[in-house]
Amino acid sequence: MAISLLLIVVGFLGLIFGANWLVDGASALAKKHHIPDLVIGLTIVAFGTSAPELVVNSVASLEGLSDIVLANVIGSNNFNLFIILGIAGLIYPITVQSSTAWREIPISLIITIVLFGLANDFFINQNAEISRLDGFVLLLSFVFFLYYIFKQMKTEKLKPLPIFKNQIVRFGV
Repeated sequence: MAISLLLIVVGFLGLIFGANWLVDGASALAKKHHIPDLVIGLTIVAFGTSAPELVVNSVASLEGLSDIVLANVIGSNNFNLFIILGIAGLIYPITVQSSTAWREIPISLIITIVLFGLANDFFINQNAEISRLDGFVLLLSFVFFLYYIFKQMKTEKLKPLPIFKNQIVRFGV
């Protein structure tokens, strides 16, 4: 019992310090290469913060625990939208560029609707499942989204988001 609690505390501290290093490194990378914060947030930070979920979901999928995989994805997205964004908004008002509100957010909504369609298979009228083909469609959609982000970055020269007025966000310690 004591070892389990110790491991939880060590993991939590590692998470806090890792988040700080990730934000610091991503911010430094963005400034060094003149990349907008939005692009860094949509790519590097998103990959870094989702890596643990990828591992957990991959293990659960290999063990045939598909309910855990889907619940983790949906639960994580809801937690990020409602709790994380809500707390961040309480700490400091979040400024959103109009291009984000009118482009990236609708893309997220559309892909959520696509996931709903793929998971329910209401066009094929078979069992409700996310097949390998559905997974390929979702991965391909993500590749197109990344392509879109980088294309937007080159054509529009996006300005950094003024979310924190060029301050580096520190989590916890």
